[in-house]
Amino acid sequence: MKILNYMLLLSGAMLFGNCSDYLNVVPDGTATLETAFSNRINSEKFFYGCYNYLPNMAAPFDYPGLIAGGDEIWWDVDNNMKGNTGARIAQGEQNITDPYHNYWDGAGGGKRMWIGIRDCNIFLENIDNVPDISQNEVVRWKAEVKILKAYFHLFLMQLYGPIPIVDDNIDVSASPEEVRIFREPVDDVVEYIVNLVDEATPDLPPSITEVSTEAGRITQAVALSIKARALIWAASPLFNGSYVFYQDFKDKRDVQLIANNNDPVVIQARWERAAAAVKDAIDAAHIAGHRLFKYPVGYDIMSDTTALKYTLRGCITERFTTNKEIVWACTNNNNQFQNWCTPKIYTSYAGTAELSATLKMAETYYSKNGIPIDEDPYWDYEGRYETQANLATESGEEVDPDAEPDSWTWHRHYIGSGETTAKLNYYREPRFYAHLCFDRGIYELLANPDDGQELVIKNRSGDMHGLVFQDCHPSTGYFIKKLVSFRIPTNTQSPTPYRFSMPIIRLADLYLLYAEALNEVKAIPDNDVYCWVDSIRFRAGLNGVLESWKYAKDPQKPADKEGMREIIKRERLIELSFEGQRPFDLRRWRDAEKYLNEPVRGWDFQGQKLEDYYLTRVYFSNRQFTYKDYLWPLRSNTIVVNSNLVQNPGW
Repeated sequence: MKILNYMLLLSGAMLFGNCSDYLNVVPDGTATLETAFSNRINSEKFFYGCYNYLPNMAAPFDYPGLIAGGDEIWWDVDNNMKGNTGARIAQGEQNITDPYHNYWDGAGGGKRMWIGIRDCNIFLENIDNVPDISQNEVVRWKAEVKILKAYFHLFLMQLYGPIPIVDDNIDVSASPEEVRIFREPVDDVVEYIVNLVDEATPDLPPSITEVSTEAGRITQAVALSIKARALIWAASPLFNGSYVFYQDFKDKRDVQLIANNNDPVVIQARWERAAAAVKDAIDAAHIAGHRLFKYPVGYDIMSDTTALKYTLRGCITERFTTNKEIVWACTNNNNQFQNWCTPKIYTSYAGTAELSATLKMAETYYSKNGIPIDEDPYWDYEGRYETQANLATESGEEVDPDAEPDSWTWHRHYIGSGETTAKLNYYREPRFYAHLCFDRGIYELLANPDDGQELVIKNRSGDMHGLVFQDCHPSTGYFIKKLVSFRIPTNTQSPTPYRFSMPIIRLADLYLLYAEALNEVKAIPDNDVYCWVDSIRFRAGLNGVLESWKYAKDPQKPADKEGMREIIKRERLIELSFEGQRPFDLRRWRDAEKYLNEPVRGWDFQGQKLEDYYLTRVYFSNRQFTYKDYLWPLRSNTIVVNSNLVQNPGW
């Protein structure tokens, strides 16, 4: 049987319609299954081909957690990016005729996930027959492919909710009725993922020792993190029986596809199980040597403030060899993504400054006291859109009589000396300055290691980093510094990114998931909850939760479950910003209707004068996120072909 025919048959049977250079190898020149698994070399190609179906987090317009999220990363809707699939979703144009980011059928920027699952099954069915491969290699490869299959099911479940469980490929002699498979309840999908992970994990290595050849491959910590995510989703509000629109979500067998239950005992048990799974993943990561990243200061002329900013960017932009915080990474080439976030610091402007952070994200970060700016009575929330000068001498002598006494001390390495910018950019936490850059803000690069040579970004129209032509500017006024390596060279004519890997899972993510689960398990939060959040805050140069909230309008907020839940959510939205997590979190929390129906705002990048630039401008206001958008639609023709499939509610 030709592989091509086998693929087509199984694709029809489903009726659903590179993680690195070395992972971008797909089996070619293998005309039959017998040839594909005739020797180790061909089998290895097929093995790496299974990895190639991993969603590409380095593709901002194709990965569902990035541009499609709609309120974190923005672009000029009038430029040449407006027609991309992610942009269309962000603007509320999702549809059932030809869905964007269609990971079910493999269209509209989405990968063919069911074909990936099918290839995993083909591999598992045939790898034991390869003659010239060691048994140890067979055992490890099979375990990795099982985890890939679990992850593909999880990814589809996060987008579509109930999905078919495809543990084995349908036989080529199956009848037409046998190939019309059903979607299975979310709870069953979660159990399938958990069981598959439990089965495969013992056969995986604890860590990757040959980083140069095995970066991106699956370890025990990766597998247990996937299990933990599945159980977190099972416990979260979206799939936990509390959403009225899912109460009658049944298929033609009258099977309830999302649990219709509000039993506190059941919910408590789900969070307890999720907490235990996340802790197992953290323990496995610690055993493998994973730890929160800290920049190894090597320059005597670098301030502690600058070194902290390198730490807070480096946990994303540093490579595997020095960054043990990343548990699993998508090692696709992210150079273009990085270019789109880079200021125009080159002679050639091509390919830079296309993507920017929304004003909402700039307002999400804490004040320097480590609390939300609207909860800090010492921070001028009402005057945040006004401007303020950072007038001081290099010696620190205060010149501006209206500035606070410690203005220059705090902003010495955050805002250019003698420059004027919005009050919104003053007295913010270190992550604000590490993740974002703004007009008259400082952009730290290792090419300028001396703090006296820091690059000050000037971003008003007509400035060196401002609007040059329509397709080359940050449309909201905030550069996404977090996704640009501080190791990029500045002495080249055009952008030359320093390649790094976008994290699929990093340790900070697991810490915050554990804090979230523990908070839901306990009657009131305690030190077991606080310590995991505080570890992230301490790394970010902040005090712990209890100490910081002493200065808040409501100092008792961390003392109860609901208040601490809100704090943990905010911590995730800040710490994991621009990493493809926010849209998934907002959906599983069932908070997306609150966030994604607000207008997208920024500064007026066309303004040349100070008073014109610092006018808040609405860039998009027409998106309407409703209950139907929590689950993505199946293509209408897919449901016509397989009449046993049902559409998601609202579509």
